[in-house]
Amino acid sequence: MKRISLFLLLLLSFSLVNASDEKSTGLLSASYKVDPSEYISKKRLMGGATVSLVQAETSDLNVLIGDIYELEGYTFSVEAFGGYFIKDALAVGLRAGYERTKAEIDFALLEDLVDLSQKRKYLSHGFLVEPYLRNYLKLFNTNNLYFFNETAFSVEYSSGISQTDDDEEMSKTLSDAWTFKFGLRPGVNIFMVNGLAFET
Repeated sequence: MKRISLFLLLLLSFSLVNASDEKSTGLLSASYKVDPSEYISKKRLMGGATVSLVQAETSDLNVLIGDIYELEGYTFSVEAFGGYFIKDALAVGLRAGYERTKAEIDFALLEDLVDLSQKRKYLSHGFLVEPYLRNYLKLFNTNNLYFFNETAFSVEYSSGISQTDDDEEMSKTLSDAWTFKFGLRPGVNIFMVNGLAFET
């Protein structure tokens, strides 16, 4: 009985020693160490901006349930963000943005059934504030390519006015909305030149 107990004890201790010698596995264990001269090292600043303009214009368009006589509109948005690396490959920051949307449409739907013909105008303004936490993964031994994941909580406010005219009656509707979002955004940073990166 003593020999069996001694054998099991030796086997258990060998298993523990063997397990402690194994290297950790997984995606995080494959990342390279961040050098103090890199863009994602501790005590560095980062920032960026995005400007977008989307326009739409069409006339005499036949759709499945009616006709669009005229459609014109645009959405303009601008965002800026900044951050500070509190440790290597980990940054905290803030993003702020503004968006303006304007649209006009003249259409007729279901002419054989209800003959709905209207002209609509819409104008809205929106604002965004978003604190975030971004952690980077250096999966390749290079200073030009980094993968990241961003955890963010956004607060958005939008105010708009809509006008509807059916040639008999005109009505206007004012709207105010608050939107709260929490999300994860993976991405890639590619540094094209010194200190300037393309982000997607």
